Amino acid sequence: MESKIWTCDKYAIFQVGNDRIHEIVEFVVTQNYGHHTSHSLPIIAKSEIEDICKEEISYSKDSTYFIVRDKVGKLIGSIRVFRWDKQTPMPMQKIFHISPLEMVEDTPATSFWHIGRFAIDSTSDFSTIILFKQLMALAVSLILGEDDSYMIAETDKHLLRVMNALGIETHQIGNPLIYLASETIPVYSSKKGLTKFYQSCYPLLDVS
Repeated sequence: MESKIWTCDKYAIFQVGNDRIHEIVEFVVTQNYGHHTSHSLPIIAKSEIEDICKEEISYSKDSTYFIVRDKVGKLIGSIRVFRWDKQTPMPMQKIFHISPLEMVEDTPATSFWHIGRFAIDSTSDFSTIILFKQLMALAVSLILGEDDSYMIAETDKHLLRVMNALGIETHQIGNPLIYLASETIPVYSSKKGLTKFYQSCYPLLDVS
């Protein structure tokens, strides 16, 4: 299932269902290895794709996926956000052995939203920074819908610099590790820390 939510002359953004999980994961893994290595996709990546698909399915009932397709239908961007139930093991716990419940003040009203599976095909003919702002604003909009909410993510160090430069206030909560061929850092951001970015970038989605 794909529901178009925004379009321009070069690409369109869709909200999609769980039936697109494998396509999204394969795209994300391929883009990560392509950005950070000079080699073709390694054999291990194929098993990583299957493992990540299984992981995504375990979150799927609470997940929202946004993808971007160019005018011929090629997948050129993706992002996923889900509201954590505070029980299902998350990537941050599996990869970094860190629980946000121990790093961020938690109350029964506190909600945690995990953002991941972000990737953009940088070889396409469009502004990747504008597309990043659009995808991130869509994901952040769900987080800002609750009063006491936090974003949690495992972020490539280069992308993290971009996020901070664009006004997303992040806090590092663990040491970097190599994940999907890049140096990855666990971070969180409060609703307040996301608001400036959202107010600045969401207008990019106002006009279709």
